[in-house]
Amino acid sequence: MDLYLTGKTALVTGASKGIGRSIAKELAKEGVKVFITGRNQQALDSLLSEIVEEGNPTPVVFTQDLLKPDAPQKIATAALAALGHIDILINNAGQSQPVEATGPEEPWTKSMALDFERPRLLTQALLPHFISRKQGAILNLTSTYELRSLNVSAVAKAAVAMWSKQLAGELGKDGIRVNCLQPGLIDTENIRRYFPGDERRKYAESEIPLQDFGEVQDMANLAVFLVSPRAKYITGTVSVVDGGARRSAF
Repeated sequence: MDLYLTGKTALVTGASKGIGRSIAKELAKEGVKVFITGRNQQALDSLLSEIVEEGNPTPVVFTQDLLKPDAPQKIATAALAALGHIDILINNAGQSQPVEATGPEEPWTKSMALDFERPRLLTQALLPHFISRKQGAILNLTSTYELRSLNVSAVAKAAVAMWSKQLAGELGKDGIRVNCLQPGLIDTENIRRYFPGDERRKYAESEIPLQDFGEVQDMANLAVFLVSPRAKYITGTVSVVDGGARRSAF
């Protein structure tokens, strides 16, 4: 299926590894010129090499710690300068942050900034550009919400989902679509540490109808569709990739 993405441009945060890396590669395969940003220069350079070796448009690499207060504006400015215009924004950067109910404040402050405030500020920095062009696709990565323990990232990503829904309502008239993509348990470095040894198999068999964790490619496949013109009538949604693990019907 042609997704009509050839010649488009995209900015992907958290692109150095995991889900973000896979999304960036899949976009490039569809002919998208990708601006990839993250903290790890070596990992970003290796991603650039992989994309070029596959014969896809050469991405732009921009190393930046998104937690820095001025990071959103720096990324937005650099991306516009390098690409000329931006068709797609994928706010992927984030990290699971379990906490104790009576724990310290620092993890809350740091994780709420990384998982909610920075994506919001980056998006706001680019919105005048999207609005002036009367087009744009924004995809925000969220989190599994059905947890039985405190995780700051999940709280922040729940805020992202509500903010995205409201943005979609505001920006539809400007031709801008805003959606969320919610992963279940995807086989990434961030998740593996919580399921050592045989714990992954045991958990998957008891809690996931498809009996295993997902792969980053599963996320990339849907992400690329959602930002493509094929999804032109989809906005304000939260799409789930979790092997059926979510118990709620809504």
